[in-house]
Amino acid sequence: MQFYEDMVVGEVQRFGAYPVTREDVIAFATEYDPQPFHLDDAAAAQTHFGRISASGWHTCAMTMAMLVENHKNTGHQGLGSPGVDDLRWLRPVYPGDTLSVEIELLEKRRSKTKPDRGLFRAATRVFNQDGVMVMSMTSRAMVRTRDPQGTD
Repeated sequence: MQFYEDMVVGEVQRFGAYPVTREDVIAFATEYDPQPFHLDDAAAAQTHFGRISASGWHTCAMTMAMLVENHKNTGHQGLGSPGVDDLRWLRPVYPGDTLSVEIELLEKRRSKTKPDRGLFRAATRVFNQDGVMVMSMTSRAMVRTRDPQGTD
């Protein structure tokens, strides 16, 4: 189980190996981001992408799937997130890529109004199989404390 007290500012976690498939790229785009360069080879070839690429929102969804799996594996006691800052899609994600995640804990503090939780800010970086960063974001989230009366 990973509680607020277990989290160390500056710590970096690396995890995930999410295969990006053509079928998933097209299915996601069809439902949520039906732009031609996500759906059609000929249309994509006429853009700077050069071929079908995943929607940035699909990249976010794949990242979230890896984050949730990591939370299950580590027993992270997450309580949700009030949002994401500085979301950037840095490079295209293509079918055939395999994505992984790196998270760095930037800061943490105990909630002043709800002593059963801590708040933290983390930098999330997503890489393809060649180690090229394809997405970055900074998120804020809440996590359960082991000892609601404890101090830092």
